[in-house]
Amino acid sequence: MSKPPARRSGQQIFALREDPDGSGGLLALLVDPVYMDGLILPGGSAEQDELPHLAARRHLETETGLVLPLRTVLTIDYMPAAEFPEGLNLVYAGGMLTAQQANTASHHQPPEELRALHWVPRHQLRDLMAEDQCRRVEDAWDAWEHGDGLPLLVRGVPVPVG
Repeated sequence: MSKPPARRSGQQIFALREDPDGSGGLLALLVDPVYMDGLILPGGSAEQDELPHLAARRHLETETGLVLPLRTVLTIDYMPAAEFPEGLNLVYAGGMLTAQQANTASHHQPPEELRALHWVPRHQLRDLMAEDQCRRVEDAWDAWEHGDGLPLLVRGVPVPVG
């Protein structure tokens, strides 16, 4: 971000797939950005006047090739000003991906700001992520498992699912 806004609005997506090894375990979709150490959820900042769920969809498609209906926010993470301007990160429920969707993401050529996409089991998150990023993913995972989450509203109206 060469000229970041005064307050950032980050949009991230939490998506899962079943572990293809047949163990029944779940794997979270993470990306490896070149601009920082550790893995993070796919996503990015919304532009001025860009609806947050549409920014999330744009980043998700660019980074993974996936187009998912994003309406439910699993967690909101406030980031005080430090390395970047103050911001809010909204983590959307991308849901459980089908085998075909997981295959699409696995074979997608990510943009040059990403080294690769990774499928990570929950027990490996702490080894592969910065502490704040890991806590964000764990909170989203807990909300997803418990059916928690809030619909995203724009001027009081739920955003369309499609």
